[in-house]
Amino acid sequence: MSFYEAAANSPLLLITFFGIFGLLLGSFFNVVIYRLPKMMEASWKHECQLLLSDDENAEELAPPQFNLAIPNSHCPSCNAPVKAWQNIPVLSYVLLRGRCASCKASIGIRYPIVECVTALLTIFPLLMFGFTPYAFGAILFSWILLILTVIDIDHQLLPDQLTLPLIWLGLLFNSVTGSIPLHDAVWGAMAGYLSLWSVFWLFKLLTGKEGMGYGDFKLLAALGAWLGWQYLPLIILLSSVVGAVFGGAVMMLRRSDSSTPMPFGPYLAGAGWIALFWGEALIDGYLHLAGIL
Repeated sequence: MSFYEAAANSPLLLITFFGIFGLLLGSFFNVVIYRLPKMMEASWKHECQLLLSDDENAEELAPPQFNLAIPNSHCPSCNAPVKAWQNIPVLSYVLLRGRCASCKASIGIRYPIVECVTALLTIFPLLMFGFTPYAFGAILFSWILLILTVIDIDHQLLPDQLTLPLIWLGLLFNSVTGSIPLHDAVWGAMAGYLSLWSVFWLFKLLTGKEGMGYGDFKLLAALGAWLGWQYLPLIILLSSVVGAVFGGAVMMLRRSDSSTPMPFGPYLAGAGWIALFWGEALIDGYLHLAGIL
């Protein structure tokens, strides 16, 4: 019996398999979230050093090798290598009681949270859409949004290495599956970018300040590429309302003023994820309330 036949006869087997796969992938996502910004920072510093140095010294300025695979995982406090049994998603955190096995330094609770959320984001689209190409597209979409969200919370940064592929993946997904007409996806990408780009420059002209980063433009372009231009008003409205409420609450708790920078990417990502699953129902509900339908 093939895996597909077994999964069709036992949905629980399918959910369990993809749940475990999501946990394992979440462990890798933690590596990406931690290392990608550091890789970008090292690259920027190296490029600046090259511009300021003589060509003769260029080779000496090469940074030490650091990427998603090298060096091996280790404790940031004592540099002790992480053994295989210490890297089991969630379980290792519980067994180690949230502390390094060598130096007993605290391990952030975010690591098992990201692993669990990745598992849920892997399972949920399958429960919503079944074992279909659309479900797997939604899973990929959810994974990238999760990574972008956590990186933006940590560094107020939405890496081009993730936002730009997300745009092209959205266009490719819709061209292959026909979930929405390709021209709607193309217009969604363009309108998404230009809408926030226009707000950015209008705000800058009026205040002399930059209200958001360029990564936000690209993220909304990616959401438009996946969902189409029709969903952009809903995404902007949801992200703005949630951002205003949650951001205001955070500023009150931290006792910070309105000039404190706040990442907008997580709100865009959350709004885009909600729109993917419930956007049509939300729009129809609003139109009914407005008496249009």
